[in-house]
This record gives sequence, C-alpha cells and structure tokens, in this order.
Amino acid sequence: FYHPATLVTDAQRHGVEVRPIDVNRSGWECRWEEGACRLGLRFVKGLRQKVGERIAAEQAAASFRHAEDLARRCRLHHDELTTLAHRGALGSPGLTRRQALWQVALASRPAGEMFAGAEQAEASPLPEMTRLEETIADFAVTEMTTGTHPVSYLREYLSRQGVTPAARLPHAPDRGTVRIGGAVIVRQRPGTARGLLFVTHEDERGTVQAAVMPDMLQRHRQVLVRSPGLVLEGVL
Repeated sequence: FYHPATLVTDAQRHGVEVRPIDVNRSGWECRWEEGACRLGLRFVKGLRQKVGERIAAEQAAASFRHAEDLARRCRLHHDELTTLAHRGALGSPGLTRRQALWQVALASRPAGEMFAGAEQAEASPLPEMTRLEETIADFAVTEMTTGTHPVSYLREYLSRQGVTPAARLPHAPDRGTVRIGGAVIVRQRPGTARGLLFVTHEDERGTVQAAVMPDMLQRHRQVLVRSPGLVLEGVL
C-alpha cells in the first residue's frame, strides 16, 4: 500500500537503521546485517535481476576494488555502471559519487587485456555533490533515500508559510486552524466517502492525513490530484 520510500523513512523514525545500496554489500533483495536493513539492488532502475544477482555472487567471492573491476567481473554495460555510481553504490571501494562517475568514464575506455585489473590512479576533477544533489540522485535512480528527507530542504520556507511539522501537531490546540505541508504519499477517494478526498502528507518528522471537502476538490482538482507536494490549511 505504501511506497518503499515511505517504509524506509518510517523505519528510520522508529529507530531502525536503513543502509544504502552498495555493490560490495547489497544482494538483489534487501538484507539484514548487524542490526540494520541493507537495501537491495532490485530498487535500482534499469538494473536487470540477473545482473544484480551476478554482482551479489561476485562480491561474495571478492570485494570490488574500483569501477573497472566491477565492470569487468560482472560484465556491466556503461549505463548500468553510471546508474550505480550516480546512486552512490560504489561507496565501499572508497569512492564518492563523483569519483565513481569519473572512474566509470575511464572504465568505458578499456585498456586491453595487458592492463586488465590495474589500479585506476587518475584523480577525479569533478566537484563533489551537495547533499541536495545526492538526494535528487537517490530519487532519480531508486525513488527513495536513506539520507536527508527531501522536505527537510524546504523546512525554512515552510516555516515562513506557517506550516506545522507533523511531529508538533499532537501539541497543537484541538479544533484550531493549522497548516500542514509535505510530500503527498497517498491519495484516496473511496466510493463511500461522499466525494471526500483523503490526502496523506509526509515530512521529515512523520505523516498526517487531511480530508478535502468535495467543493474544494472541485475548485482545485488539478493542484490537489497532480501535485507531488501540497500545503493545506484546515481545522485540526
């Protein structure tokens, strides 16, 4: 019922550590390791199952040292390598995302059998990603993140708009008017609800549900139905 991204953030709020995808530690499915959940390669867009399972088999034999090692042993295409690097999945060989992307570019120009397995010494000239760029990359590749919640980047703006974080709503006065805001994770319009639209918001601290009256839905249908994020005002 809920998107995996919502399950990840809910687990984190309940004290469960969720670790990112890593070519040296992730299987095709998610794994439980040392008291934490390790995300599986299955969430990487465009990565075929047989390729993900090949990565898991090779990692069990020996850790990948760099992008070229990964590409050669697992017979990965350039786009598959780029996607994994963009998502930060080459972190355990000691590479930042931009360093990994640079190595992927080098690995796309094979050196031939004589230099197969040689260390890649050329340093990356690329600027490192910001936290926001990493979050955007996470959602572009896997539609989830184990890092900063995207609404966190908007918190200062939302505060200026008078939006109350989900975690503070239990302390707000009953029947008072509040503003809520965040990413929309669920929209429901049950046939028995007489035209009501139920919208579930998620921010970095929790989730909250709003009931939108039929007349409001009719006036603002496009915004309410299509927007990935909303600010709504109503009675608590």
